[in-house]
Amino acid sequence: MHEPKVADKNTPYWWEAAPVMPLPPQPLARKVDVAIIGAGYAGLSAGLALAREGRSVAAFDAMNPGEGASSRNGGITSGNIRLDYATITRRFGEEKAMAIEAEGKVAREFLYDFIKSEKLDCDFQLVGLFKGAIGYEQYEKMARGAEALARKLGIESYAVPYAKQRNYAGTDFYRGGMVRMDIGGLHPAKFHAELLRVALASGLAVHSNTPVTSIERDGSGFRVATSAGTVQARQVLVCTNGYTDGASPFLRRRLVPVRSRIIATEELAPEVMARLMPKLMMMGEGRELGFYYRPSPDGRRILLGGRDSSRAGDPAAPTLRLRSGLVELFPELENVRLSHSWFGNVAMHRDMLPRIFEKNGVVYATGFCGSGVVWAPWIGTRAAHKLMGHGEQARTAFDFRPPAAIPLYHGNPWFMPAVIKGYALQDRIAWWRASR
Repeated sequence: MHEPKVADKNTPYWWEAAPVMPLPPQPLARKVDVAIIGAGYAGLSAGLALAREGRSVAAFDAMNPGEGASSRNGGITSGNIRLDYATITRRFGEEKAMAIEAEGKVAREFLYDFIKSEKLDCDFQLVGLFKGAIGYEQYEKMARGAEALARKLGIESYAVPYAKQRNYAGTDFYRGGMVRMDIGGLHPAKFHAELLRVALASGLAVHSNTPVTSIERDGSGFRVATSAGTVQARQVLVCTNGYTDGASPFLRRRLVPVRSRIIATEELAPEVMARLMPKLMMMGEGRELGFYYRPSPDGRRILLGGRDSSRAGDPAAPTLRLRSGLVELFPELENVRLSHSWFGNVAMHRDMLPRIFEKNGVVYATGFCGSGVVWAPWIGTRAAHKLMGHGEQARTAFDFRPPAAIPLYHGNPWFMPAVIKGYALQDRIAWWRASR
């Protein structure tokens, strides 16, 4: 018995305007300076920087370039770090915590400058982000956080009390929130397509549907075996993130692929969009399993995303959960049709910080924890400069030890449904406390 159809299409909304496609086959170079595994945001950004410095570079993707998270994500330029400042300080020290906080601002500015200087046509709009608070206690915490961002980093951020909430989000669900004006939105598939265009023009060789099967030391360099043949590489950079496979067993034990799902509504009337998203901002909230949502670039639809606890196939339940969340926020959308529902893998790990690290001579740029729109281009570019020995340009607070391995884990995230249930329980407790 087939499950009922809950959305018109199960492919990403973004692929309507920027479909992912294979690249024409090309000869495999016998030797390169650098082999890059993965041709998403991080791999292409690294390859672009390397090629423009005269390095011979080949990037290999097991799928079509960008077919993973790079063309499936929400397109919000948050640069979010999963850990809060206090937790980072406790784990890694105050100096590291402040460096990470400050680098988020630099990474966003890097992305915006890159889009502008390279003339990338990706519907980028610096519209700001509203984050809704679950209860007044969380609102007070957000308000203090907004003040700190403005004071310490000069970021335009401010609290939004409940009385003014509908000026930003047409819902009564939250109890106020905060705004950050340094965050915007882009069309993720268009951004990848444009990044691929400039990377190819720079001389980067990109091989689509060419999985890497092994990476082995070979004298002072490496032997990279692929489905199309073997390449000798002086250096290797791994940028596989949520789609890491058996070619990198060391990384696979450290990254957990977690499904993130997004739904898109049918086109809504202009007056409905004006009520529900009056400033056409990016949107988030303070729940552990909270939703992120936004208007489509043309301002005609609402796209809403969140975690998906399913592990196989394309079941209807995760889409129905997101639809229920959409209606909880905006009750007038109870009968709205969903045009698209799709999922992609984000990469989580025990440290929850994006990372550059080196192991046995291989450099890794990975672990973006759901915020790759900002972090992947930034970390990929820093990793390229690390490979080239450019000290200052390679400098980043995210270059340190590898993430810790996960006990009893070798690539099959059997524990994720239990983790998701744990987060859901935390949200229920927080909601109960907020509504007492």
